[in-house]
Amino acid sequence: MTAGAYRALVIDGATLAGSAGVPVSIRIEGDGIVVVGPAAADRADGAARHFDGAGLIVAPGFIELQINGAAGHDLTTEPEAVWCVGSALGRYGVTAFVPTLVSPAWAIVDRAMAAFLAGPPPDYNGATPLGWHVEGPFLSPKRAGAHDPAALRPPALSAVEGWSPAAGIRIVTLAPELPGAIHVVRALVARGITVSAGHSAATYAEARAGFDAGIRSVTHLFNAMGPLDHREPGLAGAAIEDPAVIVGLIPDGIHVHPAVVSMVRAAVGAGRVAIVTDAIAALGMPPGSHRLADREVDVDETSARLADGVLAGSVLAMDQGIRNLAMFAGREIADALLAATAVPASLLGEPGRGALRVGNIADVTLVSADFEVVLTIAAGRVAYDDGGSGRWA
Repeated sequence: MTAGAYRALVIDGATLAGSAGVPVSIRIEGDGIVVVGPAAADRADGAARHFDGAGLIVAPGFIELQINGAAGHDLTTEPEAVWCVGSALGRYGVTAFVPTLVSPAWAIVDRAMAAFLAGPPPDYNGATPLGWHVEGPFLSPKRAGAHDPAALRPPALSAVEGWSPAAGIRIVTLAPELPGAIHVVRALVARGITVSAGHSAATYAEARAGFDAGIRSVTHLFNAMGPLDHREPGLAGAAIEDPAVIVGLIPDGIHVHPAVVSMVRAAVGAGRVAIVTDAIAALGMPPGSHRLADREVDVDETSARLADGVLAGSVLAMDQGIRNLAMFAGREIADALLAATAVPASLLGEPGRGALRVGNIADVTLVSADFEVVLTIAAGRVAYDDGGSGRWA
């Protein structure tokens, strides 16, 4: 649903997340925010459709940096399903996402770029894909995790020719210690691609060399990397120490212990933590055994594992990730919200997202007092409505 015959959409009376509780009015025209101001919008304005936000909290739309699939669709085997995945994300408050390919064959990357450049189907109302996250195949065999070791490849400049945000590639995760990795990092960064370190056995010195070359984030800190040791801090220690590096965390209570989540948040501050769900195709599916991406995956309410017990991503939804981060770290929801809004927007160089400001893209999520998603608006389109609010006028 869009504004349809209406020229504008107005959300009136909701409280800005992190504010002193003063209700506001947000006016959306097209895909942009044109007013953020005091509440009491003119309900007699027939050119606008109104949503009564009284009692709700309004926040910037959530941004997914790493999601492998949803609603039964695995993006690595079916990159053309990116629009189906985007349509499934509004219910979790997600308005923009970086769909992720797991150590893909080069032909899959080509298909993914083609699907992105082809654009959405008619009347698409889902979250906006911002370009692809290519996680691998330039990963360490020692830290492959759920990635197929046979799919891994050594870094090569020839393999990434033509990759750029304009072509549909937004993030690349690689292991900085691999031979040739630094050359690839510099080439990708020069084209405007965000490079993240992950699935890596890098030492502290090797990680530092990667950061010096332009790596600006770490994919799911602690997972699929060497442990933090007091004599060899490794990639995890180097990332926590460096004020220019954003650390991704999977706050599902399984990938990283809640106490460690709390310690990392205390160590790096709110501006350097980004929630990554690493959700797989099982997100939104019932618990049980599912065949996903040609592998059997056992799914319960909190995790997804391969037959050998290896964690295969998560089934964490972004709204739950925000609630968990706040709870694990002992912080206010507004603090945890930054990890799903302003921080990923900054990492991606998206100044028009991650904040509710005049001139920004109209990515807006409204939640209840207990942080359940009620309404999601992605680029001015209603991507999710809980249907039971009776709040439209």
